[in-house]
Amino acid sequence: RSRLPTETEGRTSWSDLADDLMAALAAEDLTNVILSGHSMGGCASLIAAAGAPERVRGLVLFDPVVMSPDTPQPPPEDMARSPLALGARNRRAVFPSHAAVVEAYRGRGAFKTWPEAALVDYVADGFATRADGEVELTCSGAWEASNFTTADSAGFRAFGASRCPIRVLRAEHGSTCRVDGHIEALTADGRIRIETVPGTSHFLPMERPDLVRETLEAALAG
Repeated sequence: RSRLPTETEGRTSWSDLADDLMAALAAEDLTNVILSGHSMGGCASLIAAAGAPERVRGLVLFDPVVMSPDTPQPPPEDMARSPLALGARNRRAVFPSHAAVVEAYRGRGAFKTWPEAALVDYVADGFATRADGEVELTCSGAWEASNFTTADSAGFRAFGASRCPIRVLRAEHGSTCRVDGHIEALTADGRIRIETVPGTSHFLPMERPDLVRETLEAALAG
């Protein structure tokens, strides 16, 4: 919903998103905060918790995009030509109505496993009504593509730099929390918990909102 400019040139990491989050916490002078996020939001929350330990008392992350340093990472020029980045740049931005977007997205692509209520909410918040009555994506394809091409291992490094309790729920299929081979070391002292949720994909929050709610409520009550 921000109306600030989205600058894509020169981005090399998602640390800029964590910087924005830390700035928001500082501007509101918030402390004792539970940060939570899905996908890129989970990674940004993790980096912010490491950078502002005096403000964050816990993390709840849902299939965050976290890549260990040994995860194969193509060069930036190849990432810019990846199917995700190309799809983002070519994504249709304007539809006649919110209902038309829901009809176009329902049961297709990334939305195959989404319940109707989640899809309707997503479209309501992700498309703004224009002066001509049609609706347009609020997140430009160029910005979305930029996010697909700038992921790095900053999130993984933040596990060790953070100090608060962390609970991670990973997808069973196609998880973006790529820490295999490191889970035993990360969870050795009990501060970090990493669990795989059976039957889920990367869109775990949409598929298991009941579990997400329970996990957040437990973190807030702790």
